[in-house]
Amino acid sequence: MTLQPWLIENWRVLAGALTGNRLHHGLLIAGPAGLGKRALADAFARAALCIERDSDGYACGRCRSCLLVAAGSHPDLVRVTFQLRDDGKLRTEITVDQLRALTQRLSLSSQFGGLQIALIDPADRMNANAANALLKTLEEPASSTVIVLVADDPSRLPATIRSRCQRIAIAAPTHEVALGWLRAQKIGAGEASAALDASLGNPGRALEWSADDTLAVRAACAEDLLALTEGRRTPAEIADRWFADRPDQRLWFAAALARDEARLLAVGRSGSLGLTALAEIPKLAAWFGRANRARGLLATTVRVDLVLLDLLAAWPARRTIPRGV
Repeated sequence: MTLQPWLIENWRVLAGALTGNRLHHGLLIAGPAGLGKRALADAFARAALCIERDSDGYACGRCRSCLLVAAGSHPDLVRVTFQLRDDGKLRTEITVDQLRALTQRLSLSSQFGGLQIALIDPADRMNANAANALLKTLEEPASSTVIVLVADDPSRLPATIRSRCQRIAIAAPTHEVALGWLRAQKIGAGEASAALDASLGNPGRALEWSADDTLAVRAACAEDLLALTEGRRTPAEIADRWFADRPDQRLWFAAALARDEARLLAVGRSGSLGLTALAEIPKLAAWFGRANRARGLLATTVRVDLVLLDLLAAWPARRTIPRGV
């Protein structure tokens, strides 16, 4: 198995602990979506259960344990993730009943006589009761058991859980490493560079966005904000457009565009959003914060169209379209 190049150092830490029998009973693999933390967690689980690991610590892929993991039927590997509700829709949180079932399962002995591995993903979407149930398990870990938490946003986990885990932080690679990896995936140099800029240097997201219309969505967001600056469109018009198609992604792009515009103004350059005055920099910073808070509200019961309208009405230096135009 080959991991992305920026994960190799993280892998060496995990493989070294596995080989030296120095594994912590709780591992927290955390980092933004798109950086490969789930591939790292999966590689670790396979290696931990493999009986013929290679010289780099990876699973062999051929032994009985590896074949069972590949088939999804290894008795010592437990995966906890979103379950289906009674109406057939996927839950948006991990529940306390799932953690209680996990605790009961881990109280049993390993069926293969080695480690038991539990993967909880996404761990940052456990509800409060589930987190409390997990905390009890982490406080009194079963022998030969490793619980691996995978989280995009580890700050959502209680501090008591984070403090009981060894953290494996996944950081974005340098631009050169990310660009080289994208080029190895057969992405053209210009497209790869543009996708990296749009994804704030996240190669996994850049690869995904190179294959769909996401970059076009970003360009449309930039055009909407420029039109708002110039008074060619109203907040209501843009709010309707964003509400109808991927509001969360558009808010993410809008926040990033506002941040980039402020950085350009700070060094005396003009950005793509039509703002030129230095006085707009603190306004853009404030708007950046509002846009991120608006993204957080999308998961609540508030009306998304009103959240978008309120945010866009606060865009810095917005010109008002004259009546009758």
